[in-house]
Amino acid sequence: MEKKGKNIIFIRAGLISVGIILVVIGIHNGGYADIMNKAIRICYECIGIG
Repeated sequence: MEKKGKNIIFIRAGLISVGIILVVIGIHNGGYADIMNKAIRICYECIGIG
């Protein structure tokens, strides 16, 4: 049972690491600016400005 618990911890740590790496790559590629522009446009449409 001890080995199974350690495997789960390594899998979780690996998935968190991959997630963090992908977020950093997305920010580096300018994905943040694209998402922010889309969010602003959606909000303007919701309140009737755009």
